[in-house]
Amino acid sequence: MAQSASTTPAESTQQAIGYPTLFLLVLLGALVPVVPTGALVSSAAVVAFHQTAPFALALVFVTASLAAFCGDAALYWLGRRGVGSKNGSRWLAAIRARAPEDRLEKAQERLAEHNVAVLVLSRLVPAGRIPVMLACILAGWPLRRFARGNLPACLAWAVTYQLIGILGGSLFPEPWEGIVAAIALTVAISAAPMLWRRVRGPSESEAH
Repeated sequence: MAQSASTTPAESTQQAIGYPTLFLLVLLGALVPVVPTGALVSSAAVVAFHQTAPFALALVFVTASLAAFCGDAALYWLGRRGVGSKNGSRWLAAIRARAPEDRLEKAQERLAEHNVAVLVLSRLVPAGRIPVMLACILAGWPLRRFARGNLPACLAWAVTYQLIGILGGSLFPEPWEGIVAAIALTVAISAAPMLWRRVRGPSESEAH
């Protein structure tokens, strides 16, 4: 009983600090590519998995998906403003810089073929979010249309990385061990496409 009573205030404090911090970091990571948001969500899920507080995992899911959605919407709005401006914008230039021409062309082709469904996949594929977002901007999608398609994308993204965290938390008794495992797995997932392209070598279209 004493152990339970001493743990509850600590968990309450952790939640009061942790959820707002998770929201801000995921929001920042959606705007600028300096925060590993997937690893953050997985790590938060590991900590929540080991907590006794009810709905801890649900709060991680809601916080992460809402922050990702708000960050994407803000970045899209800033990019759209740049398209309509005579002088462009630093945000639109930053989006273009993060979307290589070959990936942008593929994103535009897939967007034309599959429409909104491409948005869901774009958030699950490493480095796929920005080229598809830029394709939507250049196609003239209004923010409302983008937001409708991006909502299920953010939900699917949050679920995926939360499941990675739950897996890490269930495999190890200590939270820090689960966090290390979850981070390692997210890094491996992010690096896999790049390694595959190097192993496969340039495609025929890239060679020409």
